[in-house]
Amino acid sequence: MTANPAQPPARTEHDSLGAIEVPADAYYGAHTARAVQNFPVSGTPIGANPHLIHALATVKLAAATANHELGLLAAHKASAIVRACEDIIAGDLHEQFVVDSIQGGAGTSTNMNANEVIANRALEHLGQPLGHYQALHPLDDVNLGQSTNDVYPTATKLALHWSVTELIGALGELREAFAAKAAEFHDIIKIGRTQLQDAVPMTLGQEFGAFAITIGEDEQRLAEARELLHELNLGGTAIGTRLNAAPGYQDLTLEVLRAQTGITTLTSAPDLVESTQDTGAFVQLSGVVKRVAVKASKICNDLRLLSSGPLAGLGEINLPPVQAGSSIMPGKVNPVIPEVVNQIAFEVIGNDVTITMAAEAGQLQLNAFEPIIARSLFHSIEHLTAGCQVLATRCVRGITANAELLRTRVDGSIGLATALNPAIGYVQAASIAKEALKTGKGVADLVRDRRLVPEAELARLLSPERLTGTAPAAGGTP
Repeated sequence: MTANPAQPPARTEHDSLGAIEVPADAYYGAHTARAVQNFPVSGTPIGANPHLIHALATVKLAAATANHELGLLAAHKASAIVRACEDIIAGDLHEQFVVDSIQGGAGTSTNMNANEVIANRALEHLGQPLGHYQALHPLDDVNLGQSTNDVYPTATKLALHWSVTELIGALGELREAFAAKAAEFHDIIKIGRTQLQDAVPMTLGQEFGAFAITIGEDEQRLAEARELLHELNLGGTAIGTRLNAAPGYQDLTLEVLRAQTGITTLTSAPDLVESTQDTGAFVQLSGVVKRVAVKASKICNDLRLLSSGPLAGLGEINLPPVQAGSSIMPGKVNPVIPEVVNQIAFEVIGNDVTITMAAEAGQLQLNAFEPIIARSLFHSIEHLTAGCQVLATRCVRGITANAELLRTRVDGSIGLATALNPAIGYVQAASIAKEALKTGKGVADLVRDRRLVPEAELARLLSPERLTGTAPAAGGTP
């Protein structure tokens, strides 16, 4: 018979439901311990999101500062709470935020987890043992003048601001990578395509330049959506009526938040009752993030198609080889970087559906489903940020062009017939195109055979500058 392993030391804490055992060295307490038992769902704790934990500590710091200035919180308690929050903002104790990111209760378990960790670190600063809440209490002191219903959405908005800022930075990096390739490929002529069929000539630089421009547009749309996160309901407490929040508390906390975060545009919602139940800013942001994902995925589809082959596909460009592509086919290399971005986009689109349904499911004065909204948004933004960075660094910067192949295809394309419309008319141009397709002869050669256009005019009509729209304008500006 083997002896049972010794149980780790524990302390007993109490909440309104009774007593519960908490690990003796845990900085969280009874409410968090119950939440851990109740929500063994995703295996991803809220502590895995440093922006959210940073934001929660920042909100609690602002609340403690405001409550002290209003004479509601003793100086020694306020100082200890602020020090504890500063520890967490600096990166300490994030592993103590153990509640699952998918949770019932509209974020109450997250707020309780923050209250308890901050209280116990503050007790340490006061020279008191963990759990000695007679000296400083998680609810009466750390949560003074607050409710989950204003703390949680405020912290979520701050954290999303920082996350979106990182995504905008990653998009900027990707845009610059495409813009550099556009400059490198500016004089490489190729055939453009519509509906996967040959259309008219363009340059490879124009193709990559379009990628850069569309990404730049998404940077702007994200910045606009980020502004909506700056309207806060902090101070509204339970349903936006400011119950138990002292006069002046709302303005003071907002002032501290601006100073702590550097986000000078933070403002109080004009109607806190409306703001407490409204998740419109999250829905708007999710829609813009989805837009980014859809457009990034389309670009990756193009990269995979343009690099297909290398011999039996389009083969217009070469993606940098980053890993072997097959366990059975030697030498095969796959477009794995665009593929992973495609998959991130699929996830983002699915998350947008989740956010839409959760936002719609809100009832009366509160939306109980903000935890899944937050989790979905954070995952979408985090994964898309990583995808943009890896696409720029591991793919786009190493792309090369098969210029000779592209030029040969232009010379043999029936798309050149479109350029002849002004000189010989649509019907005659269509006849040339059909004959070229049937015989394999070049469009220019057929025009010469039929003596439809003087050689000098033919050269002008089929010049690369005219074909690609890069010829100087009348005033000499390209």
